[in-house]
Amino acid sequence: MALMEGTPVAVTARSDAAIVVFAVVSLVWIGMLLGVSFLATPVKFLAPSLTLPVALDVGRQTFHWYNRVELMIAATTLIAALLADRRRLVRHGGAAHGLPYATLVAAFLLAAVVLQGIVLLPRLDARVETIIQGGMPPPSALHDVYVAVEAVKLGALVGAAWLGVAGLCARAFAER
Repeated sequence: MALMEGTPVAVTARSDAAIVVFAVVSLVWIGMLLGVSFLATPVKFLAPSLTLPVALDVGRQTFHWYNRVELMIAATTLIAALLADRRRLVRHGGAAHGLPYATLVAAFLLAAVVLQGIVLLPRLDARVETIIQGGMPPPSALHDVYVAVEAVKLGALVGAAWLGVAGLCARAFAER
C-alpha cells in the first residue's frame, strides 16, 4: 500500500529516513573532522623533509577544499534535521513541544563552517602567503580561534550523533 503524501504515516516514514541520514552524516563528519583537523594536519608538521612553507601551503589547500565539503555536509545535516523535527510537529498537531534540538545543532554547525570559510580561512591564507613569500606575519590568535571552532564543532557533532542515534532507538522501542 502506497503512503499518501502529507499523511502522518508518510511524514513519519520520511522523517525516519531523515533521522538515519542525520545520524550517519554526523558520525561520518566526526571521522572526517578528527582525521583532517586533529590527525593529518598536526602530523604533517612532524615530517622532517617537509619545509614549513610547503606544509602550510598543503594545509591551506586541504582546508580550502575541506571547507567546501563541510558546507555540503552541513547543508545535508540541516535538511535532514528539519525533516526529522517535522515529524514531531505533525505528531503533535502542529504544536511544537520542546526545542527542535537537531535543527538547532545543525544550524549551529552550518554557521560554524560558514564562519570558518568566510572569516577565518581567508585571514589564515593571507598569513600563509606571507610566510611562503619569506615574510613573518605579526602574532595572531587566528589559528587558536580556528582550532577552538573545530573543537566546538566536534562537540556539536557528538551531540548531533547522539540525538540521531537516540531518535533511532526511541523509534525502534516505540514500535515494540
